[in-house]
Amino acid sequence: MHRDLVDTIRAELARHADPVRAAGQQRYMKSTMPYRGLTAPQLTAVLRPILADPGFRIADRDGWEATIRTLWDEVAYREEWYAAIALARCRTYRPWVDSDSMPLWRHLVVTGAWWDVVDEVATHLVRDVLEGSPEVEGLRLREWATDEDLWVRRSAIICQVGRKERLDQELLADVIEPNLADRDFFIRKAIGWALRDNARVAPDWVRAFVDAHAGELSGLSRREATRHLADV
Repeated sequence: MHRDLVDTIRAELARHADPVRAAGQQRYMKSTMPYRGLTAPQLTAVLRPILADPGFRIADRDGWEATIRTLWDEVAYREEWYAAIALARCRTYRPWVDSDSMPLWRHLVVTGAWWDVVDEVATHLVRDVLEGSPEVEGLRLREWATDEDLWVRRSAIICQVGRKERLDQELLADVIEPNLADRDFFIRKAIGWALRDNARVAPDWVRAFVDAHAGELSGLSRREATRHLADV
């Protein structure tokens, strides 16, 4: 684990703290964890030079994963979670975003347990792993779709958001269908989001899916899924 990198990130987040904004962010996100009060552009500006600094380069995969876990598991302010995700997504370490990293992404999803971090992990890190190993990860995501943890299920549903023409429609159907009866808002919203995103490139497929599951889709999922279909 790269302790100097962790300490530097925490120190810079503290140096740019805005307590007034932080209080508002915490209320908006309904977070029990406090914020430092950085805006998204500020956070990017603080993290980019640190992660690009050769002096903070992580030499091996184990060190990279351990540093992510330290930032995540020893979190005191929510921006440290965002920093952990930024480190995970850093281009320097892109070769390590593969099937072996999926247990780590699952850990972030289960322990993060809120949409801001879960959605970032699912639609970037999990999606990137799926892109590299579609057959193996397709099987894993079908298992995730029936997991007892709702955030793992949400991740399975939304992880193809942004894949466009590369989206695996069979996989999308297979992860949505076990969750159609779920009454949780975040699952219903995820189903609608995943379908709406695919409707941008495959409107006929989405229309057919919505029609085929007319008696099962919640009103929220249906509204989200069909929001832009009249425009395509």
